Formats: sequence, C-alpha cells, structure tokens
Amino acid sequence: MTEVLLLAGTRKGLFIGRRRRNGGPWAFDGPHFETQAVYAVAVDRRGPTPRLLVGGDSAHWGPSVFTSDDLGRSWREPAAPAVRFPQDTGASLERVWQLHPAGPEAPDVVYAGTEPAALFRSADRGESFELVRPLWEHPSRKDWVPGGGGEALHTVITDPADPASVTVAVSTAGVFRTEDGGTTWAPSNTGVSAVFLPDPDPEYGQCVHKIARDAGNPDRLYLQNHWGVYRSDDAGRHWTDIGGGLPSDFGFAVAGHPHRPDTAYVFPLNADSDRVPAGRRCRVFRTGDAGRTWEPLTRGLPDGDHYGTVLRDALCTDDADPAGIYFGNRNGELYASADDGDSWLLPASHLPDVLCVRAAVLT
Repeated sequence: MTEVLLLAGTRKGLFIGRRRRNGGPWAFDGPHFETQAVYAVAVDRRGPTPRLLVGGDSAHWGPSVFTSDDLGRSWREPAAPAVRFPQDTGASLERVWQLHPAGPEAPDVVYAGTEPAALFRSADRGESFELVRPLWEHPSRKDWVPGGGGEALHTVITDPADPASVTVAVSTAGVFRTEDGGTTWAPSNTGVSAVFLPDPDPEYGQCVHKIARDAGNPDRLYLQNHWGVYRSDDAGRHWTDIGGGLPSDFGFAVAGHPHRPDTAYVFPLNADSDRVPAGRRCRVFRTGDAGRTWEPLTRGLPDGDHYGTVLRDALCTDDADPAGIYFGNRNGELYASADDGDSWLLPASHLPDVLCVRAAVLT
C-alpha cells in the first residue's frame, strides 16, 4: 500500500498524519513530545527502513534530537546529547532549526542547523553530530547578528550528485556555500538586498528566510528574503529578483516542485511589521516559469479575512506525481493539496502553532 506520511511540528509537540496515496481520509496521531516545541523534522528514506528525525526543544530539559525507525511508534534519544558545542567554543545549544538528510551519494550523512548559527554533520544517520568548524570560525562570524527569531542556521541544501557541495542560510548573515565538503566557505549573496542595513548590498548580512532547489536544474535555487524573492541560476553565486508579480515580496517560506522544472511555491505576508497573509487572504502563489509570473492558488482555502502566518519551514512538498503540497500556519491549521496546489483541503485544525511540516510517500 502506498501511503503519504505528513509530519507537523508545533509549539506543543509533533503530529503525524497518514493517508492512502490514492485518496481517503487523513488519520493523525499525537502529540508526540507534547511538552516540547518541534522546530525541525525530517524523513530519511535512504536506509532499509525510513527514519524520522525530530529536533525537540524542552523548556525544562533543553534541546535534543530524537529518531524513530518505526514511523513514530517509538522514539530514541541518545544518552549523550546528539548535538553539542565543543567546550572551547564557549557556546551552548539553544535550538535545532534544521535536520537535513544528505543525498544518495552520502547515504549516512545528516546535517543539523542550529541556534547559535552553526552547522553540524552526522555520519551515522543522526545518532551523533560534529561541529563543522570552518563555518563556525568563518571570519565574518563576528558580524552575524540574530534575526527576529534568533541567530539561526535554518536551511541546509545539498547537491544530490555532489556530496561536497553544501549551501546554508543564516538569519542574519545570508547564504554561504562550500564546494569542498565544508573545508572552506564563501558568502553567496550577490544581488540579494539587505534593506535594513546602511549598505543595502553587502557581501553578507542579509536576512535570508529560506532557500529551495529547482527540480529540473540543480544549479537553480529560489530564495525568500526579508523583503525580496530571488532566483539563482548558478548555484547561488548570483541572484535575480523575481518577486515583481507577487502581492508582497515579504514572507518566510519557499518550496520547489519535486518533479516539474521552473516551478516553486511561496506564501507572501503583508510586511515585516504586519506578519499576516498578504491582503489578509490565505493564498499560496505558484510560478511555472522560474519566477517570471505568479498565480494564486486558492481553491479550497478560506476566502475571508485570514491571519494564519506560514513560517519558514511550514511549507513543503512530497515527491508524488502529481505532487502533494502542504502548509501549516500559526492558527494551527494544516492544509494539503494532492494536485500540485490546484485545490486544497484541511486535514487538521486547532493544532498548536505549526512550526514545520514535512511529507513523504512511503511504499
């Protein structure tokens, strides 16, 4: 039986939804980790069985990484913290913002992005992690400052064909890239604005909110900035503004279609000072021509005033064909489309604030 698995990390735990790929009702269980905020979830399908990874944040016990090899029926937490800053750094872990299984060329590698902004690498599918020191010790770090939600390394993108190529995004520092497995890192923000700085076009210091990869061209990336939606056609070396056709170019989330080239999704918000859906309308916008034009996707979504903010990791796709598109918001609503975003339904509502969403098709 082909099944869609939908993970929603919230302010008060993780909810897991399941549905047959050919239709039928959604069934949810949870919350798992009910006393913890879940900012990061991942589904790793590279091993003999799928592995779920969760970054939990307990107000009492602190942050941790949990794994499950039975789709959430049971969870493991290592005896020693999986993600821990070495003592000589003088830093302590505040939160795990991102868990990213690398591509098939690196079958056991999982990356974790954290607050304070740092990248950790696991070689055992998330059981233990080591700090990627060259990024932690980058000369620009002295100038990194926290964004509104903290100083977070919140996005990790790996090249599925080249395990040495990794792109990360930091709030607030911008995009950094390595092509040698993390030995050296370079800022990659040319063309991305920082309207809140005296120099709006710095080498680094941008408040990048999220990056996604194009399905047809591995060097094509989409970027949602703190003001501005951008595209790169050279793996992030240069960026071009593509936000002109949107009702607002402020937002947090961006996702690429899993199969269709030149296709991406964003959820615009009114402004940094008014973080509600653009025009107070619940609308996902899709481009099918790499950002030249955008269309609103609204069938099945609320048509009245709406105030559900979609955060940076709360919009995602599965890899079905047609693709499933999913988003959750701070109203506790979880929306799903099984037809590339053309129509929507509401699988779950009245959840705590939705912080992150991930989906996968399992057979």
